[in-house]
Amino acid sequence: MTLNCETLFDLSAGLGRITLNRPRVLNALAPDQFGRIDSCLRDWDRDDAVGVVVIDGAGERAFCAGGDIRAVWDGRLRGDDAGNRELFRAEYRLDRRIHHYRKPYVALLDGIVMGGGAGVSVNGRYRVATERTLFAMPEAAIGFFPDVGATHFLSRCPGRLGLFLGLTGTRLGPAETVSAGLATHYVPAEHLDELIAVLRQAAVSGDPGAAVAEALDSFHRHPGPSWLDAAADTIDGFGQAPDPGEYLARLQACDAEWASAAAASMLAASPTSLAIAFRQLTRGRDLGFDDAIRQEFRLACSLLRGSEFHEGIRALVVDKDRSPRWQPAVLTQIPQDLLDRLFAGVGDELTFP
Repeated sequence: MTLNCETLFDLSAGLGRITLNRPRVLNALAPDQFGRIDSCLRDWDRDDAVGVVVIDGAGERAFCAGGDIRAVWDGRLRGDDAGNRELFRAEYRLDRRIHHYRKPYVALLDGIVMGGGAGVSVNGRYRVATERTLFAMPEAAIGFFPDVGATHFLSRCPGRLGLFLGLTGTRLGPAETVSAGLATHYVPAEHLDELIAVLRQAAVSGDPGAAVAEALDSFHRHPGPSWLDAAADTIDGFGQAPDPGEYLARLQACDAEWASAAAASMLAASPTSLAIAFRQLTRGRDLGFDDAIRQEFRLACSLLRGSEFHEGIRALVVDKDRSPRWQPAVLTQIPQDLLDRLFAGVGDELTFP
């Protein structure tokens, strides 16, 4: 086992295992973890002795609650805008490697999965939920947008569900995560160790890909009913709204408890972020993964230069007053030319080595 205080890398009997090891901060990803994990995956991809890769999180509370955005704040204080762009470049390159990974890649989503945690899991081939899974993409609440490949994976949720999740940050339990296609399997947490043992056997089999698929199917259990099933038609109707303001109005007109909670989340979020996410997730439905994440990098670079993302970090992470002062403050004040500039980026493009 290769040890790092933040990440554990273990290669044994054909199975490579990556454990995110920051349980005190819900396994939030520190900046240097992106490069370390990316380098390890590259090496394992080239190693014929590696048949299967598993990624999980230390502890029982979280797989990964996202990226450590305090690092972005600190970089801004140092005036290190280039360093902040490199942070996102490294993260998005890792997400892309996972999306295109040739070998079976299995993420064990035991606990909270948000933001960057979705990037290192949902972009992979297999995602295993447990009874403790709690999934969300709440970036609009911090003045950002659903990134780490969300343009691609949220757009491939059933119907217009992905747009709903990106605009509202609604939290999904295990049944909903499976129903949304964000998890591929459901396995009770008490059986995860047994599953890993079987995946280890699959890694040294004659056909690891087939053996992994068979193992996951054999461990899979029905996660129970999902409230998304009954809400699907209503959510799809919201998705026909021509703009985010109308989307919010339709949410507010719905008397379902989940819709009221979703509307409250939108009202608290950055209006700029909501406008970005609406355009991103409606126009990006037909983008392939590489083009989608290139667009996300342009948006990230634009927001790193502005004030909205940093105001969100201040309010939720630094001062923790939970009272962000968004500018503009309401959706109707977001000009289209502002969105055009944000989507155009700052002249720095994401390339893939």
